[in-house]
Amino acid sequence: MKKLGSISFVSLLISASFVFTADWNQWRGSNRDGTALEFKAPKVLPEQLKQIWSVQVGIGYSSPIISGSSVYCFTRVGEQETVSSYDLASGKLLWKDAYDVPYTMNPAAASHGKGPKSTPILTDGRLYVFGISGILSCYDATKGKLLWRNDFKKQFPVTYPDFGTAMSPAIDRGLLIVHAGGPDKGAILALNAETGVQKWSWDGDGPAYASPIVVELGGVRQVVTQTQQNIVGINVANGELLWKIPFTTEYVQNIVTPVLYKDLLIFSGLEKGVFAVRLSNEGGKWTPKTVWQNDRAAMYMSSPVLIGDYLYGMTHYRKGQFFCLDARTGTTQWTSTGDEGEYAAVVNAPPLLFLLSNDADLTIANATEKKYDVIKKYTVAKSPVWSYPAIRGNQIVIKDQDSLTLYSME
Repeated sequence: MKKLGSISFVSLLISASFVFTADWNQWRGSNRDGTALEFKAPKVLPEQLKQIWSVQVGIGYSSPIISGSSVYCFTRVGEQETVSSYDLASGKLLWKDAYDVPYTMNPAAASHGKGPKSTPILTDGRLYVFGISGILSCYDATKGKLLWRNDFKKQFPVTYPDFGTAMSPAIDRGLLIVHAGGPDKGAILALNAETGVQKWSWDGDGPAYASPIVVELGGVRQVVTQTQQNIVGINVANGELLWKIPFTTEYVQNIVTPVLYKDLLIFSGLEKGVFAVRLSNEGGKWTPKTVWQNDRAAMYMSSPVLIGDYLYGMTHYRKGQFFCLDARTGTTQWTSTGDEGEYAAVVNAPPLLFLLSNDADLTIANATEKKYDVIKKYTVAKSPVWSYPAIRGNQIVIKDQDSLTLYSME
């Protein structure tokens, strides 16, 4: 195969915890790609999901995570951010910690509450949470003991973007990756995951609301994410900017997590369509080139999943419309009729597709590129759901407005 200085065809997505375990230990699952690796589909879907337990935990959009026999959540109770751990089997509280976080909402986002929005990440026995005002904390995941904390107030004049911190930290080979700071003044930071000591910083743009992935392309491991005004690739080894694509959305709402398909990076944003980029590296100069673009399926808050050669997601068009695109060409395979909601968490649960809308509807469909093939639809809460479900085996943990609930698909 002729390379001519470009990225080779074979590329690996190596996200924060590429571990192939049953744990759902971070944003969008253990591989950070929206795939429930060890989901166990029943032979026949039940008429109703079986509720095992439900507990009041506080408000916020942070998604629950599962590790070992515990489920963890990050919420707000009054004027405090609360980190808690529960026994997965029974819902019994194992430990809880809370700290004061006074916070004033931007009026344009007042209806969404005071957060938190960032999803925790757990690895090597340590739990990391990133609060609405930019407070980063590390806990002993078993005991709930605070190991270290950084509020970044000495580093940045403002420690969160206009609508509050939403990016979910990533971990790669002992480095904790966060985008700290506020409008026009922030930095992507790599911290020693054990100690919190900063290893490198890239201060070329302020934070947006997207969560990064870590990929290896052309032999270089890089953080890929949407920032305040760009899409960037940052060398994990030293924080060097490798490439960037100017990218802005209305009200500075860059949100969507990137997806890697073979040697293509797939991006989207509010009114920006969906587009795939291939990188080339000529003499150390990296150049992103758009390979395809589909303007019918722009994504606002929802991030897509890749299943084989096909991309499944939710566009904000037609009041929320599910879609399937051919990841090789960008061609639209199918769309739902629309009016599905403002947001949906899209999950690949082989051989099924889970679509959890903010209206608390969990749609189960066959993961096929041929048509929108719905099998069942369940109501999983009495209040809005803006968080990803955490899935393991045949169990699904749902965080609604203020409750955490375990369901079984038995």
